[in-house]
Amino acid sequence: MQIILEQDVPNLGEKGELKEVARGYARNHLLPRGLAVEATPQRLRDWKQRQEKEEAMNRELEEQAREEADRLSQKEIVFKMPAGEGGRLFGSVTSADVANQLTEKGFAVDKKKIELSEPIKSAGSYTADVRLHPGIKAEILIRVDKED
Repeated sequence: MQIILEQDVPNLGEKGELKEVARGYARNHLLPRGLAVEATPQRLRDWKQRQEKEEAMNRELEEQAREEADRLSQKEIVFKMPAGEGGRLFGSVTSADVANQLTEKGFAVDKKKIELSEPIKSAGSYTADVRLHPGIKAEILIRVDKED
């Protein structure tokens, strides 16, 4: 029996997926609990339209992410921070600091999407990856200068 999942079901699938299950499992467990609906011809048409709409939206988001990745990869972020001898910073540069600088430059990036390869605790040049979309990353240059 074909069903369309209305909610995530462990060991079966995620919401919105079309699945083939045993008739008894569907009638006794999934349908009464509202976890799924039977895949009638009308529901299948609606499901296919919803899938196509989601794919189109995902392609559009991916294209926007690629454009933003191109613009971001050309950016350099400069921090001027107090440092001691040898260029060791008195604080550190975090992904939140990088996100704030990017926001000031017009890029809305969440700090959780910025991947620093190592904590920035001394003056110098570093790179960071910014995850914009699954499979799309932009590499930015971070330069930390010693404050006078």
